[in-house]
Amino acid sequence: MITDMPEKRYGIMVQIPENDPMSAPHLLGENWSRTRWYDTEAARDLAFDDMLSQPRNYRIGDIPSIRLSKIASDD
Repeated sequence: MITDMPEKRYGIMVQIPENDPMSAPHLLGENWSRTRWYDTEAARDLAFDDMLSQPRNYRIGDIPSIRLSKIASDD
């Protein structure tokens, strides 16, 4: 699902993989996703690369189970 944010064209969709424990109905649910929007493609790409790196609040070796997708709104 893409939310309507016409002033920002470039986004990153964050989803959880199928069969992830967090997709349980009492947690996030199987269709959970969030979209972060950015003013420029360069800002989006920088944030995307940062999101791929090891999160600072995770223990070494822990890997977040998320799927990231670059998206762009159509004008």
